[in-house]
Amino acid sequence: MKRKHKRLTFAAIGLCLLGIAAALVLTAFEESIVFFHSPTDIAEGKVKIDRRVRLGGLVEEGSVKKQAGAVTAFRITDGANVIDVTYRGILPDLFREGQGVVTEGRLQGGLFVAEEVLAKHDENYMPPEVADALKKSGRWQEGSGKGDAAK
Repeated sequence: MKRKHKRLTFAAIGLCLLGIAAALVLTAFEESIVFFHSPTDIAEGKVKIDRRVRLGGLVEEGSVKKQAGAVTAFRITDGANVIDVTYRGILPDLFREGQGVVTEGRLQGGLFVAEEVLAKHDENYMPPEVADALKKSGRWQEGSGKGDAAK
């Protein structure tokens, strides 16, 4: 084998190894990336079943129900659509009806099973993703930090 062919062979092997490494890294990122969706996105079928996602919106008034085994059921709305959510565990102290919330979990047959619940920081804070979803639905009230969907 000529010296030129040896160099081309090494270069081809190096490119193949680099491609495999890039594919493995991209696959690992895809598994760990969690996208934010609103209840409308889920209602429109934009979310794959059994994929970990973030769901945000307002906790619907009168929807929070404590169940046996530290399970809490509630509904999240963006003003246009409502998604039923269940969560097993202790809710954050700032979790209340009518307030913004972001949950992380999986959609299972129309029910969102939350594995983590994040509540807002103060009275005027709204997670940017929730604010964007409320603005898209036309339920955002400027200056108040919350939408009118819970009224």
